[in-house]
This record gives sequence, structure tokens and C-alpha cells, in this order.
Amino acid sequence: MPKLLSPVIFIISAVLAILVTALCSLPIVLVGVIKLLVPIPAVWRAISTFADYIMWCWCQSLAWLLKVNPNIRWDVDGLSGLEKKNWYLLIGNHQSWADIVVLCVLFRNHIPMNKYFLKQQLAWIPFVGLACWALDMPFMKRYSRSYLLKHPEKRGKDLETTRHSCEKFRQRPTTIVNFVEGSRFTEAKKIKTRSPYRNLLAPKAAGIAFTLSTLGNQFDKVLNVTLLYPDNQEHPFIDMLSGRLKCIVVRVECLPIDESLHGDYFNDKEFKHNFQLWLNTLWQEKDRLLDKLKHQQR
Repeated sequence: MPKLLSPVIFIISAVLAILVTALCSLPIVLVGVIKLLVPIPAVWRAISTFADYIMWCWCQSLAWLLKVNPNIRWDVDGLSGLEKKNWYLLIGNHQSWADIVVLCVLFRNHIPMNKYFLKQQLAWIPFVGLACWALDMPFMKRYSRSYLLKHPEKRGKDLETTRHSCEKFRQRPTTIVNFVEGSRFTEAKKIKTRSPYRNLLAPKAAGIAFTLSTLGNQFDKVLNVTLLYPDNQEHPFIDMLSGRLKCIVVRVECLPIDESLHGDYFNDKEFKHNFQLWLNTLWQEKDRLLDKLKHQQR
């Protein structure tokens, strides 16, 4: 694509994406106000169903916007066998804001609407916070180690928030998304955190261990998703908006959930060790898969 067209396509794509997001957020915010004022479980369930439908419309609109760049090549494997009636825990590597767009567009017709764990600060953003709350997105309030030393009474409060949020997901099929690296991957972060992987940051096990423990046997499968933008690894989100994104590679591995993944991560040292071993083994395999995919694309 000619370089002169990229800024024009970026402006058009960004404006359309903002408009679509605003139009889809408005009805969700309106029903969110009703949900806030009418604390009746039946009303809440109906509003959640409506909000999920509007989110599907947003995902569908993003799929259409991606067609602004007709040269994007999708290389996807592993979608067969997924069902909207199931509960899924989706874990994946995190490279860019583009990941959220890709996951929404790719899975919109295959699994229940994605629910992301969000930082507590987002709850106070006008409209956005209420819309995410209406969509049953869990808000997490993390406390630093230094803060907990000064305020020991707050220890465990973030986990209690997680438990309360997850309880809502028992009522209807749900997909909970967790980017277990905790941050978007960069070479600088890899060096700073001394990650043992070539293409990934080290995974954090506590969040998904607690989610699995809270929902017990509710989840049907773990979806282990690997994302790669082989030709646009520096700025895939900007390249997506600019029409320069060439290829999106996605591999989906559907994993069973057995009893060995249920336990007390914070008090059972043996379970904690085994759970970390399970997750780190997945990440080693993902690291090798990314090497293989990069080689194939070259």
C-alpha cells in the first residue's frame, strides 16, 4: 500500500472506530443506568443479555472495519469444536491493543462474549466505566506490596473482588479472558523482568488459579491462544488502523480442565508449585510455537 495513503486510512479508520464504539456504548450505558437503579436479578440477567448482543454488534462492526484493508491475511487454526453454550477460560500472549480487536472479531460467532478483567481506575471513566459494568466486566483493585505492609487489613480484598465478580458468571455461559503476562510484550520489558522466554514475558499464575478455584467445575475448557503479527511486530495496532497490517496468525489449543487445576493456590504450597509448573510448561510450548510460526512466515 502506498505510504501516502497510510495517514489517510489511519484517520478514517480511527474516526470510524470511535464512532462505532460510541454508538454501541450508548445503549449499553442506558441499560446500565436501569441496572443500577433496579437491583432485581431477573432484570439484571435481561440487561446482561442485551448488553452482550450490543457487544456482538460492536465486534461485527470491527470485523467490517478491518475490511478497509483488503490485504490482511488471516492464518487461523483451532476454532473447530467451540460452542457458545460452554464456559471458557481464555489465556493468551499479549503483544498489542490489536489483540483485543482480533479476539473479539475472531471469536464473536464461536464462543460467549469475552469478559476482560479491568483495572479499578477504569470504573470511574465517564460512560466507559458504566458500560463495562453493565457488560459484567470484573474490575480489579490491586494493592502493591508496600501498601499492604502499611495496611495489612486490605490483604485479600482484591481476591474477594475477584470471587464476587466470578460468581455472576455462573448464571450464563461466559468467556473470561486473562492475558497472564500482565502486560504487553516488549523487548525492553523482557530484559527488565529477566523473562526466561524468547518471545514472551513470564506468566503470572495467581489470577487464573483463583478464577478456576472460584468457579470450580463451571469452566468446560481452557483456550490457550497464541497471537502473532509476523510482518508488523513493532506497532501492530497502529498498522491495523493504517491499513499496513499484512498477516494475523492465531493458534487456538483447547485444553481440558481436570481436578489437578482446582485447589488453594495461596495456602497449599504443593498445589501452587504444580499449578505454576503447568502454566510455565504451556508458556515454554508457546514460546517454541512462536519461533516455529515466525520461521514459517519468513
